[in-house]
Amino acid sequence: MKEFDYIIIGGGCAGLSLAYELEVNDKLKEKTLAIIETREEYKRDKTWSFWKVFNHNFDDCVIKSWNNFTINSPDSSHELTNKKFPYQSIDSGKFYKKINSKLSTNSNISFFKNLSEINSENSIIFNSVHEKELDKSKLWQHFQGIEIETPKNIFDEEIINLMDFNCDQRNDVHFFYTLPFSKNKALIETTWLSDLEDQSLMDYDLQLENYIKNNLGIKNYKINFTEKGAIPLFYPSFKNKNKIINIGSVGGMTRLSTGYTFLNIQEHSKYIVKNIDNIDGVKIFNLGKKYQFLDKVFLRVLEKHPEKMPKIFFNMFKTSSNTIIKFLSNKSNLIEDINIISKMPKLIFLKALFN
Repeated sequence: MKEFDYIIIGGGCAGLSLAYELEVNDKLKEKTLAIIETREEYKRDKTWSFWKVFNHNFDDCVIKSWNNFTINSPDSSHELTNKKFPYQSIDSGKFYKKINSKLSTNSNISFFKNLSEINSENSIIFNSVHEKELDKSKLWQHFQGIEIETPKNIFDEEIINLMDFNCDQRNDVHFFYTLPFSKNKALIETTWLSDLEDQSLMDYDLQLENYIKNNLGIKNYKINFTEKGAIPLFYPSFKNKNKIINIGSVGGMTRLSTGYTFLNIQEHSKYIVKNIDNIDGVKIFNLGKKYQFLDKVFLRVLEKHPEKMPKIFFNMFKTSSNTIIKFLSNKSNLIEDINIISKMPKLIFLKALFN
């Protein structure tokens, strides 16, 4: 069986981002790469969104950018504007097409369905696939979104609704998320922060139908696209092994308090490529011990006091837009951290800290 210098297990966002970074930085001119991916075809299946706190390779895959966003509690609404760090949404279909078109020009890159088809004994392996099913009793962010199109112009396309807690919480944490791509087209998602064992929370179609009708006042629309997913809000127990480096969510690239992953993947990919010639000898990339600690405390509060979370999230955004965006994007300084922490209810966070 054929040998490869590098193997990427999983040709999704993390795997393809790394492959693209290797290719555009000329690291595959004299090296070979195998990508293990089971899907038969690439098509739009996700929408990845984030604040653009640094430049990335995929501006041409952005559906739309926004400078204005709101967050809603059951009895109030707060609006923020930021022109320095726009909020962006990536079309995964365009992302896949761009990367696969680039990779197809290099004969040193090959795709396979199974790792067993090649000899991996001497390869450096980058793994983005969970080795076993993750614990459904732990905390997850699970969601379903639909892109709807209306016959009339309804949406204000210059502002997104980042979190709308004016909905049934069912003793967990629940919000809706609206990204208007144009005046008559928007992605609307129902999102839960809970375990995955309670099937009663997964009537996503009905949740979306009721929200669009009762909260947005839209009765006539068609559905262009549906996406669905579940993000673990806990770090996998897998460790990097000799010549196996975990990437993506498996590699700890998901910010646990938010679920944001896309830009972290891009940063990790650049780090790997920069150090590719000594990848076994460099420090393992992470999002920062500070954020790991703060997220751990935050999620303890969320699990013990889900009923308080709408107000807690709402208050977090009562600071400057730069501060909250940098904090949620792992780029905040100590003063900004203190500013965010000061918005939190002291007693329950202190109890979570010493729990």
